[in-house]
Amino acid sequence: MAGILCSKAPVFKPNGDPTALSSNVGSTAMLNCTALLPWEPREEQCDTTLQWTRDGQPLANHTLHTSPAAGQLMVNSLLMITLSQPDDFGLYSCTVRNVSSDFYLQSSSPPSHTAAVIAAIVLLVLLGVAALVYSRCHLNIKLWYRNSYGDYELNDGKLYDAYISYVNNDHDRKFVNFILKPHLEKKNAYKLHLNDNDILPGTEPSAELLMNMSRSRRMIVLLSYAYLEQDWCSNNFRQGLLHLLELCQRPIIIMLEGQSKRMRPEIKRHLNEHQHCLTILTWKHNSVTPSSVFWKELALAMPRQVIYRSETAGDPQTVLQDDKAPILTLNPDYLDCHSDTDPAGDLGKNTGSPVLPPAPITAAEPKPSEIDVSDLGSRNYGARSDFYCLVTEADM
Repeated sequence: MAGILCSKAPVFKPNGDPTALSSNVGSTAMLNCTALLPWEPREEQCDTTLQWTRDGQPLANHTLHTSPAAGQLMVNSLLMITLSQPDDFGLYSCTVRNVSSDFYLQSSSPPSHTAAVIAAIVLLVLLGVAALVYSRCHLNIKLWYRNSYGDYELNDGKLYDAYISYVNNDHDRKFVNFILKPHLEKKNAYKLHLNDNDILPGTEPSAELLMNMSRSRRMIVLLSYAYLEQDWCSNNFRQGLLHLLELCQRPIIIMLEGQSKRMRPEIKRHLNEHQHCLTILTWKHNSVTPSSVFWKELALAMPRQVIYRSETAGDPQTVLQDDKAPILTLNPDYLDCHSDTDPAGDLGKNTGSPVLPPAPITAAEPKPSEIDVSDLGSRNYGARSDFYCLVTEADM
């Protein structure tokens, strides 16, 4: 009976499963191994030895306590480990009667925030680059988006893309005719209507002025120093500006850099107050180049440019539509738009007439007169008006 008890496997407390422990370098770890052994005190060969090992090497720095009881022996051992270097971490085993209980000692160094710091730095760099690119290329981005996804303004019945108002003096006339007009008409293919008259005279605007402005999609005002000397600008600029906003929803105001500094303070104040209703551009000394900020901002304020894919394409308002109206075609058939196929004369004179077989000879019959003149006196030679009458008197 004693040999049977001494040959039984020990029971580790609390259980024999591997235990994972964490600690830091420079600290001391305590491993506690407790085993309950079946034991017979009268049996001399009963093995009660407890041994600590690491990687198969025995360890001696441990304590051992035993607590005998009836048929059982409680064995308890504490192993003290000084973790002075990373190599001290690893697997430690407590063995009794060839049965082991494992303890895995691992480093509990604080988590590294290096990856998070690097990710934050990269994100900040990307945001900075994006902000820099947008600050320098935001106009190009807006132009690309407008030209790619913007709406066309072709079916509004307008004839001109812009109505330009300026003062007819040497400086303003040269700016409009030699700088503004060539760029908009030749480079962007816009249709312009120029007017050097007073757009807001002392009396009500003329019908011609209102008609021309209603035919234009945009209104451009060259607000130079000479322009401000007009009566409606010098006497009551605020009232004139309100009238201008009534004529056009969002007029484009072009100011010259050197002359804008000479504006009166009240004019600048009124422009700032209505800035949300205006598109204010400033012509500077570096605005001559086509890629300058001035031309890009002006292009954004103008309607979306129409690009024709072929040389034969024309204005979409004059191209044949679904209603097949001839007035919407470029070369309508009702007009004599084609050249004469036979300018020398009748086609019958230049081409051979068909040869027909001779008609059979029949008995002579009296031929009627080719022209009947018997009723010439009873005919009515008055101008006929029934061709133009759409509704007769009987229908009314």
